[in-house]
Amino acid sequence: MSPNGITGIDHVLIAVHDLDAAQIGWTRLGFALSPRGKHLGRGSGNYCIMFERDYIELFGITGPEPAAPEYVAFLAAREGGMKLAWATQDAQQASAALTARGLRPTAPRALSRQIELPEGTAVPRFDIVALPLGETPGLSSFLCAHLTPALMRRRAWLMHPNGATGIAGVTVLVDDTAPLLAPYERLFGIANVAATDAVLTVRSGHHRLIFATPADFVVMYPELEPPSPAHGPIAAITLTSRDLAITSEYLTSWQIEHESEADGSLVVPAEAANGVVLEFAAER
Repeated sequence: MSPNGITGIDHVLIAVHDLDAAQIGWTRLGFALSPRGKHLGRGSGNYCIMFERDYIELFGITGPEPAAPEYVAFLAAREGGMKLAWATQDAQQASAALTARGLRPTAPRALSRQIELPEGTAVPRFDIVALPLGETPGLSSFLCAHLTPALMRRRAWLMHPNGATGIAGVTVLVDDTAPLLAPYERLFGIANVAATDAVLTVRSGHHRLIFATPADFVVMYPELEPPSPAHGPIAAITLTSRDLAITSEYLTSWQIEHESEADGSLVVPAEAANGVVLEFAAER
């Protein structure tokens, strides 16, 4: 386990107004989704886009039980990329490791959800460790340890028609990156944090987290409209593709708007993906 107990990005949570409409939209984008899940004891549910070591969660309020207030408040104002979950192999050890670094993580708490499989009901289980927002400024995040990983990694759910194979990184919009430098160096170590002009890059495992101002985001994606404040702080997700020709052919055949960048990567605008830009890049 890494010194802070974090091994990379576990998943990105995208809050959506209409969960079933989002499922249809992301299926059209070329993703295979797991069956709809229900958070036990809460009025919320999800669909998951699974990869070998990370995933995207489409999260929505379903009722009739009350949902967590932070999700209710977020969705009352907008939809889009809301939170990031860091991966950890052991929540208890990670909480202790973060405490030893002078941080203030919560004790692990149990979380479970129910999904319906052909052979019956399954209940994936997780341990969650939260971090105060001030310790991951600009980004609401938590740690997630999978206790039943085999339930969420079925072969059919990992084969995406658009060629996507996993998450390479996430781009987060902030007003100013300077105040983020010290907290993220404290969390991940100086060697894993780099500042270039007004862009801050954090590396964790195989993933990278980029913080950028709206002005720098426009420079990074000049072919897109400027980011809308109506969407969440997570502005873009960079995905790896096993073959960008397959990705391009799929997007073109389904008449999904996309642009090609100079390096060959493909960019789908936020309007097509519930407020999050999707960038497809070649596997390295």
